[in-house]
Parts: sequence; structure tokens; C-alpha cells
Amino acid sequence: MISLYIWLIILNHYLMEKKNILICGGAGFIGSHLCEVLLKRGCSIICLDDFYTGKIENISHLLSDSNFRVVRHDIIEPISFKGIDEIYNLACPASPVHYQYDPIRTTKISVLGTLNLLELAKDNHCRFLQASTSEVYGDPEIHPQSETYWGHVNPNGVRSCYDEGKRCAESLCMDFYRRYSLPIKIVRIFNTYGPRMACDDGRVVSNFIVQALLGQDITIYGDGTQTRSFQYIDDLICGMVRMMNSEETFVGPVNLGNPEEYSIRDLATLIVQLVGSSSKMIYQDLPLDDPKKRKPCISLAQKALDWNPKICMKDGIIQTIYYFKHVLSHTCLNKMEGGV
Repeated sequence: MISLYIWLIILNHYLMEKKNILICGGAGFIGSHLCEVLLKRGCSIICLDDFYTGKIENISHLLSDSNFRVVRHDIIEPISFKGIDEIYNLACPASPVHYQYDPIRTTKISVLGTLNLLELAKDNHCRFLQASTSEVYGDPEIHPQSETYWGHVNPNGVRSCYDEGKRCAESLCMDFYRRYSLPIKIVRIFNTYGPRMACDDGRVVSNFIVQALLGQDITIYGDGTQTRSFQYIDDLICGMVRMMNSEETFVGPVNLGNPEEYSIRDLATLIVQLVGSSSKMIYQDLPLDDPKKRKPCISLAQKALDWNPKICMKDGIIQTIYYFKHVLSHTCLNKMEGGV
């Protein structure tokens, strides 16, 4: 007869059995933080990335972990794995500089790439989390934006490769949910910042911090009155993991963002003050189709996921400044000497 002690060991082993998780885009800014958190939770991670915008430096500290494996692959091409429990799809360039560089490829990644990963999820009948974006709301006509808003997107503008690509990816996810009962999770990510952002990715937080640290003029596009809501990376990762582990019937989409709203000019002022920089602000024309306002309604995330962002803007910016101070001289100085 098996003793109670042995039964407890068996039960504990069963409960602690590793999840096999595929993180697509795992070497990127968000993906690398997700890999790190899930490894700490005892999961076995396959980090899939084509290193188009992802960087090996983002995951180098994880390479010695026996539960971490890196696979170089472009999701535009099909791929096969067995025994996968969860798939996080973060595989797409997310900053305008990168997704507009090769817009046709961006559309392929969002549409063909998501389709290939959904087929993989169907083969494994595993949970699938789609990292969608606040860009599906376009230049919104309602404020703040809730998940019931269908958006105001220019379907043939310079940003449409990303905006419409992500909207189509959501459609594919919902069709796989309805047709195959695939356990789908959709999150719409609002502006996110933190360590491991690329110095030259063109996003406003990294632009301003790098320019301030180098004593360069702060480049503001438009008059600076346009607004954004910025969330720290740790808050986003918490929300994504909670969404993946939510009730199977809860699909979303769910907004993940910090509803604190800042004008671009106020953000620049805050960063200059925290850096202690003498940088001056200069103004250039606003890019085409750039949204004037962006702020999430997070009542659904609060109710369904018991999720709220916890990191205030000042604290998050201080951590991000510290990161850029550390890496700037090693990886970015030569690139940035000519300006951002």
C-alpha cells in the first residue's frame, strides 16, 4: 500500500509538471521579459525568433537555463512542434520605423505568420495568446477606447500594414475559436516601455531618453499636445500571463494599458527633468495617420483578470533611464552620434 507521503510526492509532481510554452518573438523587447518571467515560474520555454528586430542580447542571460531553447525561424514559413501547451504570438515588428521599413513583410508576418501559428496551436490543441495592439483603434473618434469600439483606421495609409495586419490577425483568431473551439486569448497592448527597448526603434520614450542622455535636442512630432498612455513592461507581462491563464471561455479582446494620459510635450519635460539634461525641444511635422489621442478603458481587464497597472510613470521612466545609461556607451553611441 502506497503511503500518504508517496501520494503527496506524486501529486506534487503532477501539479508542478512543466508547461511547454512557445514564445514567438521571444528575443524582442516584450518577448524577452515574458521568457524570463515564465522561466522563473518553472516553465519550459522555446523562444522562436527570426532576429529581424529581436536581439540575442535580450535573452543572453537565459541561454544557460536547461529549460530554455532558442529556435531561429521566420513564422511566414510553417513550423511543427509537438507537446506544446501554450503559444504566445508576439512575432511582429511593433515600432513604426521597423514595420514601415518593409510593409509587405509586416503584413505577411501578421497574417500568414499568425495563420501558421494558429495551425500549430490546432495541431497541439493548446492555448494561443495573440498580442494585438491599440493600433487596431487607429486615430480613434471615441475616448478612451474600449474593446467594443471598432476603430477608425485608414486601410491604405502608411501605417495600415501594421494596423490592418493586426486586425486581420484578430479575425483569424476568432475564426479558429469559432470553427475549431481553439482556446484563444486576445490582448490589445497599449504603449509599453522599459528596459530592453532598442535605442533606435523610433518609439517616443526611447527617443526622448536617448536624446536627453546625449544632450541632443528632443524631437517632438506635431505640436506635442497629442496624448498617449504608457505602461511599464512588468505590468504588461503580468496582464498577459493572467490572460493566458484565465477561464478557457474568456477570449477577449482585452485592453492592457495604463489609463494615465500624458501629452507628448509633458513626457518630454518629465524625461529631461529626470535625466538632468539641458536638451531643448524642437518640433517637426506630425507623421501621416498618427493618432491624436490614445487611452485605454481597462474595466474589462480589471473585472475579468483582476489586473491593474502598478508602476507609476516616474518610477518606470527612472528604471528605463538607468537601463539606457548602462547600455548606451556599449551598443548605441556610434549609431546615435548622428541623431535619433
